[in-house]
Amino acid sequence: MTSTAPPREATPMHRLGRLASNRSGTILVTALLLLIAAGLIGSGTMNALVLSRFEAPGSEAITAGETLDREFGAGSANLLLLVTAADGDVDSAASTAAGAALAAELAETDHVRTVQSYWDARSPTLRSEDGTQALVAAYLPGDATVVREEILPQLKADFTRTGTHIDVAVGGSDELFREAAQLAREDFLLAEAIVIPGLLVLLIALYRRPVAALLTIGVGLFALALSLAAMRAVAAATEVSTFAANLILVMSIGLAVDYCLFIVSRFREESARHDRAEALARTVASAGRTVVYSAVTVAASLSVLLLMPFPFLRSFGYAGIVVPLAAVIGAVLVLPAALARWGDRVLRPRPARPLETGRWFRLATAVMRRPVLWGAAALVLVGVLASPLAGVRFGVPDERVLPEDAPSRIVSDQISAGFAAEESDALLLHLDGADEAALAAYAADLSAVDGIAQVDSAAGRFVDGLAVAGGDRGRFAWSGDATWLSAVPTVEAMRADPYAMVGQVRALEAPFDVAVSGYPADLADFRDALLDRLPLVLGLIVLVTFTILFLMTGSLIAPVKATVLNALSLSVMFGALVWVFQDGHLSGLIGFTPQGSFEPSIPILMFCIAYGLSMDYEVFMLSRIKEEHDRTGDRTASIAVGLQRSAPLVTAAALVLAFTFAVYATGDVVFLQMLGVGMALAVVVDATVIRGVLLPALMRLTGRANWWAPAPLRRLHDRIGLRD
Repeated sequence: MTSTAPPREATPMHRLGRLASNRSGTILVTALLLLIAAGLIGSGTMNALVLSRFEAPGSEAITAGETLDREFGAGSANLLLLVTAADGDVDSAASTAAGAALAAELAETDHVRTVQSYWDARSPTLRSEDGTQALVAAYLPGDATVVREEILPQLKADFTRTGTHIDVAVGGSDELFREAAQLAREDFLLAEAIVIPGLLVLLIALYRRPVAALLTIGVGLFALALSLAAMRAVAAATEVSTFAANLILVMSIGLAVDYCLFIVSRFREESARHDRAEALARTVASAGRTVVYSAVTVAASLSVLLLMPFPFLRSFGYAGIVVPLAAVIGAVLVLPAALARWGDRVLRPRPARPLETGRWFRLATAVMRRPVLWGAAALVLVGVLASPLAGVRFGVPDERVLPEDAPSRIVSDQISAGFAAEESDALLLHLDGADEAALAAYAADLSAVDGIAQVDSAAGRFVDGLAVAGGDRGRFAWSGDATWLSAVPTVEAMRADPYAMVGQVRALEAPFDVAVSGYPADLADFRDALLDRLPLVLGLIVLVTFTILFLMTGSLIAPVKATVLNALSLSVMFGALVWVFQDGHLSGLIGFTPQGSFEPSIPILMFCIAYGLSMDYEVFMLSRIKEEHDRTGDRTASIAVGLQRSAPLVTAAALVLAFTFAVYATGDVVFLQMLGVGMALAVVVDATVIRGVLLPALMRLTGRANWWAPAPLRRLHDRIGLRD
């Protein structure tokens, strides 16, 4: 084996490769100590993360809710006791006495601010239509983490009971999402148990060398430990959602393994021409540089979530910055140091076949002979897979995010089936400057709004514009000129279009100031704030990734094509999500209940992740194609050679990443199932149909223009472009 001299001007990445080779022992010992320390710190990360509600800080709903809590001690009923009468009649003397005693006991419990029961209020919305069940509704003030982690578990243990006269089950919105968070944690632990051994088997099959697979898994665990430790530090300074841990697991291991695949593959190439030290230096200078670009692209795509005004989505922005950084440290520093020690054990067991015999070279050549035909066929396939997206509908999350056997899901299913309206979904309106006559007129008009089952106020109870009972002065007190009322929506309104119902309530004219809060209003304000920021977030993702690709390639056309191809890849993912999770196909196989709509924050999160990963693969492929083009100047052959050198790795990386995401398809929470199925499909389609067929077809059609940029941008790239 001969060694050629290094480049006259060694780049920083080349010097980093030399450092990894010359100081391999020091780097590996430091990495081991860092892994142990990160493992100890990261072991407490889950306890440092918090739970979040679907709330937009500073919105009308939040501000009005704070005012109601401060002035009246009122708030949305986030705890429900579903009471089933043993004799089948909640109005019998025995049921009434037992129900009243239950409500009184709950009211005396610590942390419970207000309690409303059917036996006290005699509200029809608190009684099932067949009279066998009734509700006790309670308001527990406090943030989501305190309520769900510290208060609800004890209340559930205390009040879940079977008695002589009544049976009691615990439910409500916070209990639903408490169980969802608990199941997500369990899915996290299960995923850890499945992903690591599964990836080890997969990597042994890909590498054909166990040592290469073990080193790659080791780097993945290093990236995971580092990411969890870093997120614990972030959680000490700001709110980080527990669901971010699930993303950290799949992305830290998935990205680290992907990056290791490229480093090891390039090391094998360079080892055929150079000694180990120079092979490592050249590997880090080429593949390591591309890995850094890729990590910057992924981090940029996810970091825009920091612009969202919600702790839930910002949590994924923090994770999106931390995870690629940890994966890069492992792939371009720790792995090369390990290869300096055990590099001979990762080399191919047999010599590589000539490029011209590779299936990707042959596919690219065939595609470029008839680019229009191949491109059209691929576009038709993409169009068919994406077509369900035309029927997408957005709604609110409910009990169907949980499996059918979850206790709080069972309670909610019974309430949805047996009650005409749900008290926990009530709109709470703060009224300032109202007198009793104006209040009564407004409450009557409000009760006539489509989707409102009942309005309760100090002026009376109203249904369909008519007073049906007197006012509850104890519950709906006055504070100067201010009071409040409750408008309970029907189950049908909450399932159909709660946003429109909230809009109609807010649009109702009143001779005094009205501010609307409550769960449906929280969701409406959350969605509106989300959609308001969406154009900025999407625009920044496109702009940042466009800029990175331009700096890498010096081309104006390459980033445009990458953006178009990403849009096609994402349309396939969202089309599949609509077909599966909205319309319910494969629900029996995967194990979920379709809701007929989407909560919008999860698709936005998936867009950011998928866009970053799609651009990740674009960076790897374009890097090899441009490298070959710069070396030979052949516009057509460079595409085929670049694809043959990168596409097998991209496909293998996609397979690895798809596997890590797909593990969550077996989970119990629909949000995570969506993430698992959608992301697995996105990376596989992107790495095969999009990059394997549409990319070479489009590059062949654009020809010389592939690397074109106007003269001012060429001069700009000459000054600040990213290059070896």
